[in-house]
Amino acid sequence: MPRQLLATLSIVLAALLLTACGSDRAPSGGTRAAYAPRTTSVAERTTLPRLHEAVGTVRARTDVNVEAQITGRVLEVLVRPGDRVAPGDTLVVLDGRASQARLDQARQARQSAGSMIAHARDGLASAKASFAKAEATYRRMKQLGEQRVVTVEEVEQAESAYLQARAALGQAEEGVATALARSREADEVVQEAEIGLDHTTIVASEDGEVARRLVEPGDLAFPGKGLLVLQTGESLRLEAMVREGLIGRVRVGDTVRVAVSALGEDEMLEAVVDEMEPLADPVTRSFLVKARLPEAPGLYPGMFGRLFVPLGQREAVLVPEAAVTRVGQLETVMVREGETWQPVHVRTGDRVGDQGGDRPGGLVEVLSGLSGGETLGIGAADPAGEAAGEAGGKAGGDD
Repeated sequence: MPRQLLATLSIVLAALLLTACGSDRAPSGGTRAAYAPRTTSVAERTTLPRLHEAVGTVRARTDVNVEAQITGRVLEVLVRPGDRVAPGDTLVVLDGRASQARLDQARQARQSAGSMIAHARDGLASAKASFAKAEATYRRMKQLGEQRVVTVEEVEQAESAYLQARAALGQAEEGVATALARSREADEVVQEAEIGLDHTTIVASEDGEVARRLVEPGDLAFPGKGLLVLQTGESLRLEAMVREGLIGRVRVGDTVRVAVSALGEDEMLEAVVDEMEPLADPVTRSFLVKARLPEAPGLYPGMFGRLFVPLGQREAVLVPEAAVTRVGQLETVMVREGETWQPVHVRTGDRVGDQGGDRPGGLVEVLSGLSGGETLGIGAADPAGEAAGEAGGKAGGDD
């Protein structure tokens, strides 16, 4: 009798389990049948470029270091970091009193040299006249001596006067040459003093932006000391380290894609490789690649960036981002199978720009769950259908 009772209870329990299982499939099928997407799309199988990310930093191509050329006290600093400057704009003013004094002294020396030239030329003119007179006298006395009209002593006296006059003429010519040389030296000193005075007012040589200010009024400036650092917005570039196994895929002149995080993850820039250092870092085994960046609002030196090195092509499945439903970390798409819609779990990757332009929200790569060609539903399930399905499920479970 107990064995018969146990057998009967087992049969009843099995019947109840079968009834419960049959009631779970019905609401599932009813839910899928009730799904009505707003629109549909097809999972696209395409090829995408395989890219390697090389991280780097945005830097200025040339930093203009504004330095002092003379020694002087800083009187004014007319710019601050972030200010835009144009060629000829005054940046720093130094105390120019010492330079002005040197210029005044140099001009006085040049004036004295000019007076020396005038005096030397007067002496030269006098020496030329004396020489001409002595020469004429000597020639006449020499002729008279040959005719024995004058004595030998008188001829010798005339010759001696002639030689003295010629020596005086040579000295006068040397005096003029010396005065001219001193005048040229004085001109050079004046020019140097004028340049020194000009260096007390430091101006911008090109368009740029003040990046750093290294001095304040009252500081002592001297040759070689940095005063300011200027950067030119058009000369920014990304400097990234590319590992040695990939350096052969990058060439000077290539156009590469660059992403700067501060501009937005979806903001891609087209950069041109303009320099590659031929020596690898012995620690990281990487090469430094420098890519020139285009002008972009909000792009500044020091920002983090990524340079994408092309590695070839790869196959990928792309779906509209709106077709993916996310609940926590669970990602689902609705796939049409015949006349019904079935939920399929997928795993997505990077977001890709909308290649066709007719799918709002852009595309996203599906790493697993789809093979391409599936018809996807876009839009939430019909609320009425969901409610009916849930009601049916509850009713079947109660049975």
